[in-house]
Amino acid sequence: MGISEKMVSPPVYEGNDRLTTGIVLAVVTFWLFAQTTLNVLPAMRKELRINDGISDIAVSITALFSGAFIVVAGGLADRFGRVKMTYAGLALSVAGSLLIAASPCGTATFLMAGRIIQGVSAACIMPATLALMKAYYDGAARQRALSFWSIGSWGGSGLCALLGGLVDATMGWRSIFWMSIVVATVSWTLIRGTPESRGDAEDATQPIDWTGLTALLIAMVAFSVVVGQGSTLGWLNPIVLALMVAFAVALIVFIRTERYCSHPFVDFRLFENAAYLGATLSNFLLNGVAGALLIVLLLVQKAYRFSSLQAGLMTTGYLVAILMTIRVGEKLQQRWGGPRRPMLMGCAVTAAGILLTTFTYVSATRYVIIAVIGFTMLGIGLGLYATPSTDAALSSVADARSGAASGIYKMASSLGTAFGIAISAAIFTALTASDGLSPMRPLSAALPDQLRFAAAVALWFNVTMVLLAALAIRLGMPTPGGDEAAGDSS
Repeated sequence: MGISEKMVSPPVYEGNDRLTTGIVLAVVTFWLFAQTTLNVLPAMRKELRINDGISDIAVSITALFSGAFIVVAGGLADRFGRVKMTYAGLALSVAGSLLIAASPCGTATFLMAGRIIQGVSAACIMPATLALMKAYYDGAARQRALSFWSIGSWGGSGLCALLGGLVDATMGWRSIFWMSIVVATVSWTLIRGTPESRGDAEDATQPIDWTGLTALLIAMVAFSVVVGQGSTLGWLNPIVLALMVAFAVALIVFIRTERYCSHPFVDFRLFENAAYLGATLSNFLLNGVAGALLIVLLLVQKAYRFSSLQAGLMTTGYLVAILMTIRVGEKLQQRWGGPRRPMLMGCAVTAAGILLTTFTYVSATRYVIIAVIGFTMLGIGLGLYATPSTDAALSSVADARSGAASGIYKMASSLGTAFGIAISAAIFTALTASDGLSPMRPLSAALPDQLRFAAAVALWFNVTMVLLAALAIRLGMPTPGGDEAAGDSS
């Protein structure tokens, strides 16, 4: 059952450029500002006087909470209204940015609280805005709108490192979050007046699966803390062991709850559609390459003594490439009759770009050149992948379930980002202490060769994730001329 006319007022409303711009800016509030910490992390560590493990968790925890709450937020958007949920997300973005901008030195409490709120903000914004795209745009107009949505999402991830370095060098990293408040306000102004859109009336009356949500949240938080603090506290530390047990138990509870619950938090039946499964799994894995960005930016700042601005400038090619190729991916999908080929091409170029950055033992000048080329290829690859993947996921579900399905798809994005950053940072931090010195020491105490080796290993982990994403696409996405995306099946 699709969205009936009586559920959307007025029924003849069609999306316009004002709505598209407002939605893009709403998405940008997360990527452009919440993720600038990938580059300004060293400056934040120094000013707030927090250790490497705590700061690594602060980076990944936003995506973690976004992923944990994004599906239930998508369901709430279907129930209470997607425009209302977008407004709620923008309000939370403002609150989170205020806390981070006001963080006092010597404590991570404000920083952590602000990062968590920003994660919940993204959970509200991402599925609600995707569902609005599905409700108010159709055919080629939807693909165009999704391309701009992807520019806000993937493009924001490219601009965040550059903007973060520029603002940090000129006005200080706190100014980034004051700017975020301005962007959220402009977004609210542009979206204001958009008619409300809701999902299926029967689905909207179903109770929320709080057990599944709680179990997933416990599992993901336990996983993040173990990965971020395991080497610091010691892998046999009672706290770490207890968290490992908590992760395993919570994961089992989550899976059993979702399998047998009549109104699951994550509806596993959606994954019976091979195209949706392939798009969602590959989306999880490709978003994990945010870890590669973090590692390279840390490496050049620690091993080569680059400033955050100099490091950010290295990502300029990534930003330009991803912005230029997002619509190319859209056109290739239309030309080739389906999303499979442009998604596979995107994976191939992405893997090649990250592979270049693994050559960490060359001189500083050569590595900068290699990294710039690698980042540019990374941007091209993700740009080619973005719109075909998003459109494949949305086209695989009925209109009435688009909020929840969009939530699962974006949960994959957020959890993939959290997973990639957490694992990459943990590998990098652990290997810089491989000489037997205390894991509590800062990264600045590591020797350049240790940093290069640790970065190379962490980057190879990212290459592996991209190869697995390509495998998921090959196995899941139909070939052109086949049963393409199953056409709005429920």
